[in-house]
Amino acid sequence: MRVRFHQSLGDLKEKLLVMAGLAEQSIERAVEAFRTRDLSLCAQIDASEAEINRYEREIDQMALDLLAMEQPMAIDLRFILSVIKINSDVERVGDSAVNIIERVRELQAFAPVDMPVDIPRMASLATDMVRRAIQAFIEGDAEAAQKVLALDDAVDKLNRSAYFSLLNVMREQPHQTLQALNTLVIARSLERVADHATNIAEDVVFWIRGADVRHYVAPAVVDGTGAERV
Repeated sequence: MRVRFHQSLGDLKEKLLVMAGLAEQSIERAVEAFRTRDLSLCAQIDASEAEINRYEREIDQMALDLLAMEQPMAIDLRFILSVIKINSDVERVGDSAVNIIERVRELQAFAPVDMPVDIPRMASLATDMVRRAIQAFIEGDAEAAQKVLALDDAVDKLNRSAYFSLLNVMREQPHQTLQALNTLVIARSLERVADHATNIAEDVVFWIRGADVRHYVAPAVVDGTGAERV
């Protein structure tokens, strides 16, 4: 019975990895569609979205069946609970790709124009976070997952910079407002991808260590003068 149970856990993990690969590919294709305005890539993402949604339903059902029939304890229970949460975040990464191609389709109505935002750089950082978080999940490596959490600040910084830069475009070049707004939504979607990668990494830490690291704040440190430093 235990052999069969652990085989089921392996099947659950494998299915989630396939789904994660599809979601990561969708983000990469969405950013390429933005860069090249290739609508054929948008169609591919639509097809992948349907497949990702199917995987999400199947994974949730498999996980719930294992919880109901096997009543796992300790680390196996945390693994299944983490899979359920990671499954949701991976599906939302796919949703972010769809949000991006919706904006790409909107931009087709306008002549290409350079915006003061490094979308490829944001995408590279966000997808790297997803890749690292999933690799930490594959290897059951809480330390690697913990390192992913520190990467989110760089994407947040780029997103804030994009907001202010595009706000200036809208003020100074109002005829480009719609292009700027669409680009802003794309930047925001990539920032959300990084957030989902952070969630996945947190769930890996929970699975392996049983520790909840959400909303972690570094403790204050008291220096030699008795003053607190954060």
